[in-house]
Amino acid sequence: MEKVMRLATEKGVVIFTKSSCCLCYAVNVLFKEIGIIPAVYEIDKDPECREMEKAITRLGCAAPVPAVFIGGKLVGSTNEVMSLHLSGSLIPLLQPYQSLC
Repeated sequence: MEKVMRLATEKGVVIFTKSSCCLCYAVNVLFKEIGIIPAVYEIDKDPECREMEKAITRLGCAAPVPAVFIGGKLVGSTNEVMSLHLSGSLIPLLQPYQSLC
């Protein structure tokens, strides 16, 4: 849990992904289209992958990846991010981090 939280707070927008996950790719593309370049951590390339997945799930993310953190706070996975975007709530959350990412 400590590693996930440390990485999640290093930049304004952080996405935990897996290299073969198409939903992770879609969320990453969404952020880039909005003008945000997030820090992306491919957890399947980390020796502590299983522990990181468990930590992300314990934090409340429905699926371990993609797990999106904005300002160090867990926003959620694909469904939560897309819901925020469709409702118009995602961009205001990201505005403070547009120049920091």
